[in-house]
Amino acid sequence: MNYLSNRKSMLFLVCLTAGLYLQACLESESRLSVETPGIRIEFNDYLHTKIISKQKDTDPLMDDFHPSSILIADHTDLDSFKFKDSREVRIDDKIGSGRQTEIYGLLHTQRYTIEKKVIIQTYDRFPAMLFTRTIYTNQGTTTLAVNGWMTNHYTLKTLADKPPFWSFQGASYESRPDWVLPLHPGFSQKNYMGMNATDYGGGIPVVDIWRRDGGMAVGLVEKVPRLVSLPVSMPEDGHSASLAITYDREMKLAPGDSISTYHSFLSVHTGDYFQSLRDFSQYMQMKSVRISDPVKTAYEPVWCAWGYEREFDVPEVLRTLPKVKELGYQWAVLDDGWQTAEGDWFLNRKKFPNGDADMIRFVKKINQAGLKAKLWWTPLAVDPGTKLIKEHPDFLLINAQGETQDISWWDSYYLCPAYQGTIDYTKALVTKFMKTWGFAGLKIDGQHLNAVPPCYNPIHQHAYPEESVEKLPEFFKMIYQTALSINPQAVVEICACGTVGSYFHMPYLNQSVSSDPMSSWQIRLKGKTTKALMGPRAAFYGDHVELSDKGSDFASSIGIGAVIGTKFTWPQDKHPDMGYILTPEKETEWKKWTQLYKKLMLPEGTYLGTLYDIGYDRPETHVVEKDSIFYYAFYDSSFAGSLQFRGFPDGSYSVYDYENQRDLGRISSRNPELTVKFRDHLLVMLKKEN
Repeated sequence: MNYLSNRKSMLFLVCLTAGLYLQACLESESRLSVETPGIRIEFNDYLHTKIISKQKDTDPLMDDFHPSSILIADHTDLDSFKFKDSREVRIDDKIGSGRQTEIYGLLHTQRYTIEKKVIIQTYDRFPAMLFTRTIYTNQGTTTLAVNGWMTNHYTLKTLADKPPFWSFQGASYESRPDWVLPLHPGFSQKNYMGMNATDYGGGIPVVDIWRRDGGMAVGLVEKVPRLVSLPVSMPEDGHSASLAITYDREMKLAPGDSISTYHSFLSVHTGDYFQSLRDFSQYMQMKSVRISDPVKTAYEPVWCAWGYEREFDVPEVLRTLPKVKELGYQWAVLDDGWQTAEGDWFLNRKKFPNGDADMIRFVKKINQAGLKAKLWWTPLAVDPGTKLIKEHPDFLLINAQGETQDISWWDSYYLCPAYQGTIDYTKALVTKFMKTWGFAGLKIDGQHLNAVPPCYNPIHQHAYPEESVEKLPEFFKMIYQTALSINPQAVVEICACGTVGSYFHMPYLNQSVSSDPMSSWQIRLKGKTTKALMGPRAAFYGDHVELSDKGSDFASSIGIGAVIGTKFTWPQDKHPDMGYILTPEKETEWKKWTQLYKKLMLPEGTYLGTLYDIGYDRPETHVVEKDSIFYYAFYDSSFAGSLQFRGFPDGSYSVYDYENQRDLGRISSRNPELTVKFRDHLLVMLKKEN
């Protein structure tokens, strides 16, 4: 329920009686508020705001009112608009029933006369979320030089916890940092959704900071990617933390003209960031494009030939297949090295001397070994000197400097995803890979695929340069729909190589991946993030186990309900220094985990992401429910103490270590704790006792 309250007259008398300066008094008092069952936003007389979470009874998240929506004109922050009016109406649209509140304020000086209109939508379906947009109108007589805007700017106070805040930050950087991390004094990250390096950018347009008792998230709910930043910072004193959405762009605002911020959201929650991401994704799917359920084949374990790297030869890959099948893997991936160059995608005649006939024969041999074949591919990259560039220079993306845009990892250039020539060429490639050659899946790879810069190629006749940014998801939609039209059970994986995978591409893949994780911690946090955004049964692939801690941490994938994979080589290894050879000891271990994975198939279960806080709860805990059985995965370098089991139905249960096949004790809904010791991980299931 929403309500507005006008307290101006009473406030004026209180302030005069107290002998206080009226403006200062009004800045610290509420003039009106918008309220739902989970959240309340209060406005003072200058449209500064304060957020109250109604989900918690402990210390408030914010101490006082702060400017939350700011227009930047002439390099000046305009943040105090005198309240004029407000109105409220019922709404009923594709999201559901709710209310829309409009709040008006005016800034009038010798230089400016600007109206501010704040629009807040609330929905019964999302009781802890506010959806906002702010419109600024130049009511003066001179044109304003606008430099950008800021919205959803909030500062949260700390508690006594160490660390005082954990955070989720959805931007992509070349250093490939953790997406979930504690904040520290002096921390600052811009979280720009555009290019943060020549070929790194994009991500999830959401940031979240939380304390032990709950937190706040802000983000965009636009239908296409936008070039905003979502900065997160903590001052040196460590007593607070801030988050916001900002947009930097030089614009002219003529008399009578308006500019609007993008459609955004604010939410509050208890626990970690999982709930806020889940709510964001559910709203986005109701608003625009639904994320599809994974095909059955997306859950099958994966072997990849990348252990042989680019120097692979066809006979050694084929020699490995019987061992791949014996160990229980069901997919065989042909990785980088089959092509002559990025962009041309002709078969390397040293490996496939008879061209298409050899590749068709190769895929058939994979199938005859009882495996499905997936092909590695990195679209939108084209190498210098290729036939494609010589014949179709018009395909190239040209940046604001009038130059080709580098893809540093591949020593390549970008193709423009919004240009019809690129689209047609790519569609023909997908058809060749899957229809002519017979591959059943695509491993689409490359950090450059997560985002592209604006395109200024005059041949493309873009309506505006950002068309390339906004239409990148449509490029992946074309690939996805083409692949599934050829094979409805096709697996389309997009490996964004260390980046925070773009949310806008998730409707157009059916297997996400931890994309070159730098630790087992990254596998687990990326898995939790993916399950929040793509659904509790999302087919999240933990990537090659060789990339996990110690190169053998299957437990971090199996315990969170992730698909397992490997890139072992056998019976020999071209790169012995990398340790990919399947030794007899490894074979025993790999077989054990693959059999366990296929027996349980936890990715088909429901990931329960709200039961434990990934930042504060120790040991780190993840839960999957499947067929009314609850599977708990605990992670810590070394743990000795009491485990607390949450979320299971009433009753008494035995706690069974399903990795080592041993009973650990008993718990019940009245006494849900168990004392244990373990190193690295403990994987258990609850068995109900009669």
